[in-house]
Amino acid sequence: MAGLLLLSACSAFDFPDPTPEDYAIHGIDISKYQGEVDWDAARQGGVAFAWIKATEGGDHFDEKFLTNWYGAKMAGVPRGAYHFYYFCRPVEEQVAWVKQIVPQDPQALPLVLDMEWNGHSKTCRIQPPREQILRDMAYFLDEIERHYGKRPVIYSSVDFHRDRLVGAFQDEQFWLRSVAAHPSRVYHHRPDWYFWQYTAEGRVPGIKGNVDRNTFFGTKSQFRDWLQGEDLDR
Repeated sequence: MAGLLLLSACSAFDFPDPTPEDYAIHGIDISKYQGEVDWDAARQGGVAFAWIKATEGGDHFDEKFLTNWYGAKMAGVPRGAYHFYYFCRPVEEQVAWVKQIVPQDPQALPLVLDMEWNGHSKTCRIQPPREQILRDMAYFLDEIERHYGKRPVIYSSVDFHRDRLVGAFQDEQFWLRSVAAHPSRVYHHRPDWYFWQYTAEGRVPGIKGNVDRNTFFGTKSQFRDWLQGEDLDR
């Protein structure tokens, strides 16, 4: 028995967490702050996907969105849009705003619902209760899926997930920010993530300065299946 316990203890420490380099598929997320992007260089440099900031709240859009939206497509980089949720605008207005700005493109990645606290905002400091947030998120996901034909991916930061999302939306696809450690160390209740944002200080060809880097959880073949809309075993 002692030998078995020792073996189990050793096994637990013999296998370190995967690093970003252990994953096959890497991508970026960008906004106007990355400036002009050479999408051909980015694709040739290994960027396998990109999410592009499109909208925020109910009346703001990223001025580089359409340039990046069409530029990435022309270069052959699978890309989608993301919406930054703003807690001081009704969810119905935010859904309507997304539909107004983001084109319908069946080849695009699923739209991302970016759920973080609006800590950078000088005008919106409220933090709605969990029940309201979950209800509004469900409305957003359903309405966007109905309009674009694909279920959105949910992006979350460590603090927002801890405060409002633990145990919720177990059947949804999550993209998680975790720059200090592997997501399994940080999001103990979310082992089935699809995408991991592992640094805000990445460098890729075609972009001057830092850019967020992300990885997909699976193999190249699994990523191809995901792009085709197939359900993956998580």
